[in-house]
Amino acid sequence: MTDSAPPSRARTPWRAVLGGSIGNLVEWFDWFVYASFATYFAGAFFPKGNDTAQLLNTAGIFAVGFFMRPVGGWLLGRFADRRGRKAALTLTVTLMSVSALLIAIAPTYDQVGYFGAAVLLVARLLQGLSVGGEYAASATYLTEASRPGRRGFVSSFQYVSMTMGQLIGLGLQILLQHTMSDDALHSYGWRIPFVVGAVAAAVVFWLRRNLLETEVYAEEDARQDQERGTLGELLRHRKEAALVIALTMGGTVAYYTYTTYLTKYLSNTAGMSKSDASLVSFCALFLFMLLQPLAGSLSDRIGRRPLLITFGFGSMLGTVPIMTALSHADSFAGALLLSLAALVIVTGYTSINAVVKAELFPTHVRALGVALPYALANALFGGTAEYVALWFKKGDAESGFYWYVSACAAVSLIVYLTMRETRDAALSRDRAGGPAASGKQQKTAV
Repeated sequence: MTDSAPPSRARTPWRAVLGGSIGNLVEWFDWFVYASFATYFAGAFFPKGNDTAQLLNTAGIFAVGFFMRPVGGWLLGRFADRRGRKAALTLTVTLMSVSALLIAIAPTYDQVGYFGAAVLLVARLLQGLSVGGEYAASATYLTEASRPGRRGFVSSFQYVSMTMGQLIGLGLQILLQHTMSDDALHSYGWRIPFVVGAVAAAVVFWLRRNLLETEVYAEEDARQDQERGTLGELLRHRKEAALVIALTMGGTVAYYTYTTYLTKYLSNTAGMSKSDASLVSFCALFLFMLLQPLAGSLSDRIGRRPLLITFGFGSMLGTVPIMTALSHADSFAGALLLSLAALVIVTGYTSINAVVKAELFPTHVRALGVALPYALANALFGGTAEYVALWFKKGDAESGFYWYVSACAAVSLIVYLTMRETRDAALSRDRAGGPAASGKQQKTAV
């Protein structure tokens, strides 16, 4: 059974926003730390040789974590629909803590051969399981914990927290780069952020246990619906599920290109030092983070589709020139401006994609409906973005990746142009997907 909060407590909005966001921050700190520190630990788990080949192997394990996300989306999405958003949020951060600890203590190739890579793989599988459920649990929790006119603004804090997690990871990387030698970082320094992540996740576990369940879910839970969170029920909303996959495709490829892959790209292709590349990413992501609530609030005024369409056109037309210019960036300022330009375009997707997906589904299948299709899209496109980029680079055809990103954006753009507006959708719906007109379920206010 889920907790039933008194109205006075349920109307403490920022407690819900903070509780959902801070856990999301730690989740994505651990998730992105793997990517941002890969240049330092890639050689620890694989035989010495070509740097790009080592990164390719490490990126492959990174992608494997994404392929676990659909499993996490199914299991934890079902769990969130049947047991509550709060219970799912607590479980996901527990799994992330365990996975971070495994990476922190994993033995190297010189110590045990490929067994260390196997431990790394298990940890990534756990991370994939956790994040597969975290996205949907967080998206549904933040969406349901806000009134209709503020859902875009409140749900944008999902990417604020995701980006803040990445910023903290990059900030820690920059700090370690300036306080430790390069040899020390390659030897043992890369383990530090994973220890930090494991401890922070344990703290968030305690914080999330004190969260309140959303009123929308608590009222739905009273029905004791046995079909909540089932695949059969999701199939009744297969059109919406397919829509989630299609609208995610271009956004997730662009997002991972300009976030997790950007530091490696600036270092491995543009020839910038690792420390300068990290600093460019940090500054660009900080400004990107500040844009999310502004864009989310704008969507509450003008709708979700205009922002998505702007992203679609911008990514389709702007990726090739921006990535080409970045490959020749020879100054910090030039690289920062180009990176920020790309992230401004991506904001049209990131700031509202969570709320759009949550608004497509009724309460009893909302978490699963968001989790599984989104996780499938990320496994196919987001998780492989870095691997595809390095594959093109290894084949001396790096510009092919730029066109790949543009093509993915073009496919999603077609969806954005034809989909319905979701801004005014009621969170409580009947089985046919129509409004249930329950004013009581819209009480939770931010």
